[in-house]
Amino acid sequence: MKMKNYIQITAVALCTLFMYACSEDDAEPLNIETGISFDRAAILLNWSDNIIIPSFTNFETETNALEVATQVFVDNPTNETLEVLQASWFTAYLGFQNVSIFEIGRAEEISYRNRLNAYPTSVSKINNFIENGNVNLDLPSSFDAQGFPALDYLLYGLAQTNEETLAFYTTNTNAVAYKTLLTAVSQSIQSLTQQVLASWTGGFRESFVANTASSVNGSVDKVTNDFIFYYEKALRAAKVGIPAGIFSNDPLPQNVEALYKGDISKELLMASIKTTQDFFNGKHFNSSTIGAGYKDYLDFLNTIKDGEDLSVLINGQFNVAMEEAITLNDNFVVQIENDNSKLLEAYNELQRNVVFIKVDMLQALSIDVDYVDADGD
Repeated sequence: MKMKNYIQITAVALCTLFMYACSEDDAEPLNIETGISFDRAAILLNWSDNIIIPSFTNFETETNALEVATQVFVDNPTNETLEVLQASWFTAYLGFQNVSIFEIGRAEEISYRNRLNAYPTSVSKINNFIENGNVNLDLPSSFDAQGFPALDYLLYGLAQTNEETLAFYTTNTNAVAYKTLLTAVSQSIQSLTQQVLASWTGGFRESFVANTASSVNGSVDKVTNDFIFYYEKALRAAKVGIPAGIFSNDPLPQNVEALYKGDISKELLMASIKTTQDFFNGKHFNSSTIGAGYKDYLDFLNTIKDGEDLSVLINGQFNVAMEEAITLNDNFVVQIENDNSKLLEAYNELQRNVVFIKVDMLQALSIDVDYVDADGD
């Protein structure tokens, strides 16, 4: 009978763990039947060349379109140019879900995710920018007054209708300041994205792929921690748990993603779930082709939990979470007000995969968590 590498602690597993603890820092898990280690270079090549770089390339195109639409609107603020800008904002916001997960290299250095998607946006800071005319988006204190959430407010939160919104950019006494801030935020999204993509297509890609070490400084370990942090914090907690009230006494509808547009909260969540599952499976960006990924890694190690392949359990839970997300209202504020229990159940399904990925997968891959979990779960 074929021997499997069980998650449950056995005598063999204890011996294996002991050997890992006593070996060099770059020791990595082996297939216990063959004694062969997984080809980490293959997984790094697939991640960089078929997923990360293509995702950022596509997103840069979308941010360029957003910046162009912003300038067209600023130069000629009409209902038609506003609608084009709003459509470009949505397209780019959806595209951001494909790259937000990759907070490594230049993206980590510039706090890319926080600068593009810190929500809820600070209306008071935005108003201060407008009133004082001193816009500095490089300061950490401004992270929650820029990016897509700030545009959400500037395009949808100023008034109830597009006609009323136009007045802020035409007849309002601060119309010039509103247009200046809109331009600055849009250009920042574009510039930061260009920086990250330029780094990947420059020297960072080569050093990333070459760093196959099984250690805290190895590329696989770093990406894995980023992947889990994104899933646990940016997806599970921020998009669902915090608005649903998991970490507070009451729900916080004011904390939903895309608060002012309203009816795209579910779509952004579903795009995020799909991105994380595709990355887990090594699926090429915008393609049906599957390359090396965590699924391959776990299957190579014959990793079993409760009598079933761990990769199957993880994919199954991704599917369940997606099915639960599909049942939600397009607008999470409406969902919270009408039946918050459904949002809580969506959180529970996402949480179940935290255990599979953060505990079972990390144990199988001999990777340690490198960040502090402060939300009590």
